[in-house]
Amino acid sequence: SGSGGFRKRKHDNFPHGQRREEKENVNPSSALMMSFKSFQLELDTRHDKYERLVKLSRDITIESKRTIFLLHRFTSAPNGEEILNESETKLDAVRRKIKQVAQELIGEDMYQFHRAISPGLQEYVEAVSFQYFIKTRSLVSVEEINNQLIFTAEDREEITNKTSDSQDKQPHTWSLKVTPVDYLLGVADLTGELMRLCISSVGNGDIDTPFELSQFLRQIYDGFTFIGNTGPYEVSKKLYTLKQSLAKVENACYTLKVRGSEIPKHMLADVFSTKTELIDQEEGLS
Repeated sequence: SGSGGFRKRKHDNFPHGQRREEKENVNPSSALMMSFKSFQLELDTRHDKYERLVKLSRDITIESKRTIFLLHRFTSAPNGEEILNESETKLDAVRRKIKQVAQELIGEDMYQFHRAISPGLQEYVEAVSFQYFIKTRSLVSVEEINNQLIFTAEDREEITNKTSDSQDKQPHTWSLKVTPVDYLLGVADLTGELMRLCISSVGNGDIDTPFELSQFLRQIYDGFTFIGNTGPYEVSKKLYTLKQSLAKVENACYTLKVRGSEIPKHMLADVFSTKTELIDQEEGLS
């Protein structure tokens, strides 16, 4: 080959017809080809399951966000019990989606599909913990969340085709556990919703809720600082956003404490919103 020519690849020395004949001579029923076909089937099945879980996780995220938007109406609604009952109905629908996820993961290692379902579980934790805080003014534990994700069915096709009739009649129980990391990430996102709850409470003339939220968020922030950089990267990344939410709520408490007596209640929200925008601008410049 010359200085400017193309180098000939080794397999180019063989005519195309010869390679085609070798391909046709491959025995499809050989042990090697059967093994590769089984690998192909297994990978395709796993990929299809992963895509189904991604779609379910997206549905869980959407319904959980709708529940959170509904709960934000609690402070301004004339009858808060109706909002809580409607939110419980929506969360039951979300749990039915999580039940489908749990069915998909029966007999599977959940951590192989964790990236597919993690966003939905985080949003569900955020919605459940937000509702729990409105009801009890406390933080729901991961054990309480997981206790709601235990599902029972008496007639499943996977069971009816097995063993004896006595075993078929026994209820089958399966569950999906929220991992500690998903729980922490959901609680970190909860702080943003509590900050918005503080703003709406000030707008409605409620001057007690911001002080409760400030104390509660301070406890959550102290807990996250104990984890620090030793935990997962996603958790440490949420710490900055959590600190921002805490600063905005503490700023609202400061405004209420210092200027609450001289500013009409219907104007407190405007003053607080202005101060919040100033904080955001300063953090953006820094």
